[in-house]
Amino acid sequence: MNHQPLGRRCALATLAGLAALASAGLWTPAQADEAPPAWPRHAVRIIVPYGPGGAVDVSTRKLAQRLSEQTGQSFIVENKAGGTGTIGANLVAKSGTDGYTLMANDTTFSLLPHIFARLPFDPQKDLLPVSAFLFAPMVLAVNSHSRFQTLQELLDEARQHPGSLSYGTGGAGTTPHFGTEALGIQAGVKFMHVPFKGAAEATQAVLSSTVDFQLASTVGVISNVQGKTLRLLAISGERRLPLLPGVPTFEEAGVHWSGVVNWTGLWAPRGTPAAVLQRLQSEIAKAMATADVQAYAQRMGVEPRSVDAAGFASLLAASSSTWAKVAANTAFSKQ
Repeated sequence: MNHQPLGRRCALATLAGLAALASAGLWTPAQADEAPPAWPRHAVRIIVPYGPGGAVDVSTRKLAQRLSEQTGQSFIVENKAGGTGTIGANLVAKSGTDGYTLMANDTTFSLLPHIFARLPFDPQKDLLPVSAFLFAPMVLAVNSHSRFQTLQELLDEARQHPGSLSYGTGGAGTTPHFGTEALGIQAGVKFMHVPFKGAAEATQAVLSSTVDFQLASTVGVISNVQGKTLRLLAISGERRLPLLPGVPTFEEAGVHWSGVVNWTGLWAPRGTPAAVLQRLQSEIAKAMATADVQAYAQRMGVEPRSVDAAGFASLLAASSSTWAKVAANTAFSKQ
């Protein structure tokens, strides 16, 4: 497999390739009208390429529960953490194309071409986006006993002592890592990055005051917020979240930045039958519309949507373009 080094030519090629998914990877209306195969006939694996307890893991387990109930077959979530999600992604990319091994991932997937000079798989050719299904705002969380009561207090100290304030993430090159760097660029401050093996470990580091703060999906921290062990200083998006009415947006907190909305989606190995992909997309849309998922989304502060493959491909391209700009302004050593 050919892997190109990073650079302008690579970034442009990546964006072009991601955009091409909208046509090259989709089934046609004629294919969609085909009688669906007898799928699933047995258990389906969904690989989460991160540790348990993080936003992708929690969201995917909720989806898997619904898919199991709807199809009558088990959808089993397996955690294969490591390499900023590349170990699990490579496992799925090299698996069979019968529809029984899938991957769940989030915005971090669109970061991979910007943080790795070489990958063990080709994100454009080996994996096919099926549907994005849950969209979660990102929040800046501190320990409930933190000396920082507002985002401006945190940023003021960061300006006075560049690089002294630490933040935890689930690993270098993840969405929280680049999202926090984007915040620093916009606010004109420098933070110290402390990577962990997963987002849940990063949350524990905030809770133990090992690090000063964390940028995380609402899904990963909402229970701690409700338990009053974490305090939120800002939330991404253009408006406050009804679940968290007292948490200001980053704009309201004084930073001209709307932040990052973290989406979770499902991929299949390229070559998976079109009828299987259509069935998957249909079942995901059905799951997102259920009262159960709607109630779950309200509790977690997320938006349940079913974005089809064409829309998902466009979402990937837009995310990649955003991360390319951050990567160009971040002192990040490509792996």
